[in-house]
Amino acid sequence: MEERDPLTQAVIGAAIEVHKHMGPGLLESVHQACLECELRLRGVEFQSQVKLPLIYKGQKLDDYFVLDFYFPSKLVVELKAVEKVLGVHEAQLLTNMKLSKCPVGLLLNFNVPVLKDGMKRFVL
Repeated sequence: MEERDPLTQAVIGAAIEVHKHMGPGLLESVHQACLECELRLRGVEFQSQVKLPLIYKGQKLDDYFVLDFYFPSKLVVELKAVEKVLGVHEAQLLTNMKLSKCPVGLLLNFNVPVLKDGMKRFVL
């Protein structure tokens, strides 16, 4: 039996609360702002819209990639508000996990009637 990760559980609980109050059909940015508020209310420390440097073949480029929610060395959370989660969305999260060296990732799609149907957890 897999041991539950308290941080992942806290984020999922906060996301469910946001979805319960706001529902589907809103922009990703609305869910981002509400989830930030809910995590603060719950005392969960996080970083949002984190810009991490883009390094290619040892060269730091002028560009960067953005993580919706970042819990350094622990968890990356990618938010979506789409009709259907596609493979490209999963690949985006997996790449962000690899580049940020985070072993666990959550993909949360808020555009579903029940949030548990829009959640997927990944482990590297």
